[in-house]
Amino acid sequence: MSSPRTSVAQLRGFITACLERLGLPPDEAATCGRLMADAEAQGSDGHGVIRLMPYARRIRAGGMNLHPKIRIAKEKAAMALIDGDNGMGHLVMSRAAQVAIEKAKNCGVAWVGAQHSNHAGPASLYARMALEHGMIGLYFAVGNANHLPPWGGTDMLLSTNPIACAIPAGDEPPIVLDMATTVAAYGKVKAKAQRGEQMPVGWMIDRNGQPLTDPKRAGEGFLLPIGDYKGYGLALVVGILAGTLNGAAMGSETIDFNADDVTHTNTGQAICVIDPDAFGEGEAFKRKVDQLIREMRGSARMPGVDRIWLPGEQSHEKRLRHEREGISLPTALLTQLDDFARGLGVQPLPRT
Repeated sequence: MSSPRTSVAQLRGFITACLERLGLPPDEAATCGRLMADAEAQGSDGHGVIRLMPYARRIRAGGMNLHPKIRIAKEKAAMALIDGDNGMGHLVMSRAAQVAIEKAKNCGVAWVGAQHSNHAGPASLYARMALEHGMIGLYFAVGNANHLPPWGGTDMLLSTNPIACAIPAGDEPPIVLDMATTVAAYGKVKAKAQRGEQMPVGWMIDRNGQPLTDPKRAGEGFLLPIGDYKGYGLALVVGILAGTLNGAAMGSETIDFNADDVTHTNTGQAICVIDPDAFGEGEAFKRKVDQLIREMRGSARMPGVDRIWLPGEQSHEKRLRHEREGISLPTALLTQLDDFARGLGVQPLPRT
């Protein structure tokens, strides 16, 4: 028997209705609903509708500003610092991306940082916004809870601190790299727990250095960095660029978004947008990217490998499939969402 499915449009409408009932203005609720549904559609299930109830807890506890005055706090020709006024991270980073894109049109490249923001979903959502303008997008963020110690330590002073890069192509799907600086993002740990699944060995270890595979015991250990000490160094540098540079939280100042619903997180993020036209001719650049994609995909494969994938290709195919066939959500999550919707007086999420 096939699992029940919901369309991306239905999911978008459901999230928007819930956020409106929680007090967000309609336009802003729609923006957040669209981005959260987009996250689900591309397979970033740890950052999709599963986040709706934690957001609601924080909103109800007064830990998030429902009517923020998002503004440019500092500005020069090719940079800006956005003050998010403790608003939903999706709104803050949408504004930051818009500012970066407009500045890059004039300057060729632009860097926009954000302070007083909140969790904003998967990094690629914002890097991808540059693609609509034929530009390259880079995104950096401080994660919303520390799950990583310095290399060789046990004090959790770093988060997953994600990076995303979106590069436009011509006829091929764009190259979109979206990665945590840990082996797995903590959202994936939460998704495993939601599904009742075990984590692979190598995602987490306990404080004695032993593998930790039960996601419900995640609080007993910490995530592992990619590339051992190199991943630790990368997480530190990303945190400085996205957090410290912007006057946002970093290190021991980082608030655990999962455990504290009241304290303002002062989440830091940054986006850089590059206009290929500033370095040559944009369409020629895209043709060259197409050529490189085909070269990588058509290169010799190891035994047993059916296909060489480019970064973002699998998410691209998931997005197309989910738009066509709908999204299947875990039964346990659907049950929680139904209860949550009833409490808000919102129609339950439709599914077929």
